[in-house]
Amino acid sequence: MKKLYILSLVLSFTLGFAQTNLKKADALFRDYSYADASKAYEEILQNIKNPTAQTLKNAADSYYFISDARNALKWYQKLYEVQGNNLTDIYYLRYIQTMKAVMDYDDADKITKEYLNKKGDKNEINHYVAQKAQMDSLAKAKSLYAIKNLDINTSKSDFGTAFFQDKIVFASARDTTKFSEKLYTWNNQPFLSLYVAERNPADGSLFNETVFLPNVMTKYHEATASFDASGKTMYYSTNIVKKNKLVIDQEKVNNFQIIKGDVTDGKLENPQKVFFDSNDYSVGHPSLSDDGQYLFFASDMPGGFGESDLYYVKIANDGTMGSPINLGPKINTIGNDVFPFYRNGVLYFSSDGHYGWGDLDVYESNFLADGTFTTPKNLGAPINSNKDDFAFIIDKADSYGYVSSNRAEGKGDDDIYSFIKGKPVCNQSISGIATDRKTKLPLTDVSVMAYNSYSEILGETKTNFDGKYAIVVPCGKVVKMIAAKPNYSSDEKTVETTMENEGEIKDVNFELSNYDDLVVKKKGVEKVDVNPIYFDYDKFDITPLAIEELSKVVFIMRKFPNIRIKIESHTDSRGKDAYNMKLSDNRAKSTRDYIVSQDIDPSRIESAIGYGESRIINKCKNGVKCTEAEHLVNRRSDFIIIQK
Repeated sequence: MKKLYILSLVLSFTLGFAQTNLKKADALFRDYSYADASKAYEEILQNIKNPTAQTLKNAADSYYFISDARNALKWYQKLYEVQGNNLTDIYYLRYIQTMKAVMDYDDADKITKEYLNKKGDKNEINHYVAQKAQMDSLAKAKSLYAIKNLDINTSKSDFGTAFFQDKIVFASARDTTKFSEKLYTWNNQPFLSLYVAERNPADGSLFNETVFLPNVMTKYHEATASFDASGKTMYYSTNIVKKNKLVIDQEKVNNFQIIKGDVTDGKLENPQKVFFDSNDYSVGHPSLSDDGQYLFFASDMPGGFGESDLYYVKIANDGTMGSPINLGPKINTIGNDVFPFYRNGVLYFSSDGHYGWGDLDVYESNFLADGTFTTPKNLGAPINSNKDDFAFIIDKADSYGYVSSNRAEGKGDDDIYSFIKGKPVCNQSISGIATDRKTKLPLTDVSVMAYNSYSEILGETKTNFDGKYAIVVPCGKVVKMIAAKPNYSSDEKTVETTMENEGEIKDVNFELSNYDDLVVKKKGVEKVDVNPIYFDYDKFDITPLAIEELSKVVFIMRKFPNIRIKIESHTDSRGKDAYNMKLSDNRAKSTRDYIVSQDIDPSRIESAIGYGESRIINKCKNGVKCTEAEHLVNRRSDFIIIQK
């Protein structure tokens, strides 16, 4: 029932033709008799070798508007072969949507990219990339929703549910009324009427449906109702009628209007138009916020972004309505943005202009304090499909609701589906930067791992060119973060996430040391790079100055857990050889004991030996006169790396 529920619902009663020609097919199309027009064009185009672009558009659109995507795609493809990238925006959109409707997603992505590159709008390209990434993520994740087709559905169109006290009001083209013999030529179905049904809270099923407010019913369309919290104030969509006749504009279009009234004793009292109704454009799909302060609706009024846009008006305590406010380009597109539903600060709506699964998809967007909205997010399968998915409503507890769809496995045209929504998984993002400890420059390709208290991996990622990373982990956890890169030290942080879903913990930064910055290499031997370690004269106790240098040894051994060393201590040539040998050996072992006291495994120190003055590295041997500085060179401790 494609586009019947969009806004400009045309009412014309052109008869079909037993035999047809192009002029008659065009007349059917102009009269919005799309079901008959599609058959007429199909017959004609079998005998036309080079149809005009307009004829191809009409043939494709006729099928498109009655939701026959396969046949619509056939003629949009022919149109594309004729016009190439000269297609207008709206025909690019319809071509892409019909490809998605038959699940040709790869071709749809290819044409989408062609269209976006042609426009050259970086914002739109970024929007596409972001929404496609979100859809790819949804495809991998377990859905929160479980849906079920309802027994109340018929072979005709049933859609557009609304909460009314403990019941459900919906629109249907089921032929149970005295007006059933009059068909709507758009799709050759009866006109829509509002029905009310009981709801079984155990499984969400609907039953005992009856006509809702009989005095509202006309021989034309009534659909998409909304009620205040008490159920006493009602808004609904209907055709513009005067003296029981349709009011049409210059295009022979009968537009939709919103009617407000009071529900009293099974009747609608004091029905009146809202002030922004107009004979020249449509307004419909009203959705009243729980507090009654906002009325959201859809309209194709001038000044919008696409075929139909979403708007809201603010309602004062005395009922006075402010001017309609367009929700802006973040919500509205060049296509159809329709069926708003507002609950708990979240706007749900359907759109065929965002980059979804095909045709109308349901999206959600948070309403911010400044009157703007967050970037819409696709609700994913099973709420959305490759067909039209729309009229999403959900209860105050965010646990159950209804959505309408014309997907293939339904019972008729549009069907009503109930759904149960599970509790969302609570996640948070941890982000930061990894830098070189010495240069302070960002490090790319650093592996960042997140572990829980059982050392189970919660997530992993790598830093980008700017050294930045972001990793998603569960809420309410103590998370051990480890950053590592080959030939660099690792770094660890402990982060405690909160219970704020989709929150972000920023500036969890890491500093990594390059192994080459921590060692000196000489003649094939690698040693920890430390300054001379000083001991008091004739002593081997660890001094504060010695601790400062030994901390470098401890650091590299902690950061590179595979490193093993051996310690060699030396003295200058002054003093007796035997005394120096014993003193240096005591200092080597004292040094080893200090390193082990810093929680370094003793097995990682192969040996700690003093060599006295047996390994002088300059001229300052016994009997040679040297300066203090020259003697100092020989008073050294070496931390030789034997494994890394």
